[in-house]
Amino acid sequence: MSWLSEVFAHPSSMSNAEYLHLLGGIALKTTVIYFFLVIGLRLLGKRELGQMNIYDLVLIIVLANAVQNAMVGDDNTLIGGMTAATTLLVLNRLFTIAMLHSKRLEHVMVGEPVLILNDGKLVAERMRHEGVTEEQVLAALREHGLERLDQAHLCILEVDGTISVVSSEADVHKTRRHYRALRLP
Repeated sequence: MSWLSEVFAHPSSMSNAEYLHLLGGIALKTTVIYFFLVIGLRLLGKRELGQMNIYDLVLIIVLANAVQNAMVGDDNTLIGGMTAATTLLVLNRLFTIAMLHSKRLEHVMVGEPVLILNDGKLVAERMRHEGVTEEQVLAALREHGLERLDQAHLCILEVDGTISVVSSEADVHKTRRHYRALRLP
């Protein structure tokens, strides 16, 4: 069973109380990093999260490497890594539960769909605010079998960063629910 003590070893110069204090520090630093990254990624906007390209992948990898050292410091033990991972998993679950119970928090963190094209006309101010280009809207139209802007009745930037398209030829059914973010310009 010596391999078990090797796997779960901690620095021998520390007492158990000191090591528990170190693990608590890892959990606290991981919490700070988690909220920093959640807020930072939210500020990037919906379109950035919905359309990952090679630069976004590199950003995620570099972010992970940069914050790893901030979270665990010099502790490269299995327990140190498991402490950081467990903290991230618990925080993510708690954050999800908090958003389920707070519509305001969900609205701030997730947002609402945004109308970016109405009756074939781009809503430039909203597109600029969300970081959506005309080329991205045209690509979404092509994905839905449309060639021109005037063939679309609506284009909506969804909260996950995708663009929903309603063709001018499609039947539109009215709903009783009103969506604030989809008010016409």
